[in-house]
Amino acid sequence: MHGYSGLNFRDLARDVGIKSASIHYYFPSKADLGAAVARRYWEDNAAALDAMSAEFEDPRQCLQAYPDRFRQSLANENRLCLSSFMAAEYDDLPDAVKAEVQAFADVNVAWLSKVLVAAGVVPAEDSEARARAIFAAVAGAQLIARSRSDISLYDAMIDSYRAAGLFGRLPPS
Repeated sequence: MHGYSGLNFRDLARDVGIKSASIHYYFPSKADLGAAVARRYWEDNAAALDAMSAEFEDPRQCLQAYPDRFRQSLANENRLCLSSFMAAEYDDLPDAVKAEVQAFADVNVAWLSKVLVAAGVVPAEDSEARARAIFAAVAGAQLIARSRSDISLYDAMIDSYRAAGLFGRLPPS
């Protein structure tokens, strides 16, 4: 993949085995396609975060599991999360795509903020700042690990964030 700027309908159509006109029928412009893909990505992520909240009784467990969402991309052929990938080209993105990339970050920060408060890690007035720090730390760890093609770097950074208490603390077992 060559990023948003390298995307073209002809190559995409060839890769998925359809005619370029079929893509243009549903997505008249590259911006329409990019926005739809980014929207679907953050919507799927929001659903996965909600499922994580339902899976764990203790919100502190959600915070500890959160970095695994980003690790999955690295484990899948050393990929970046789509939003991080597109954010790197942010200045060159059409406004509609920019809005969807921002929505991914907003969804993550809102979920983290809510879970941080529920876990008693920080008071509500400090939750958004901590949530942004967690989101930035996890995305940054992913970027560094990807640049070295070394998922163990990601794991080590996340372990150090956990040890420092960035995600809060789990109760003793």
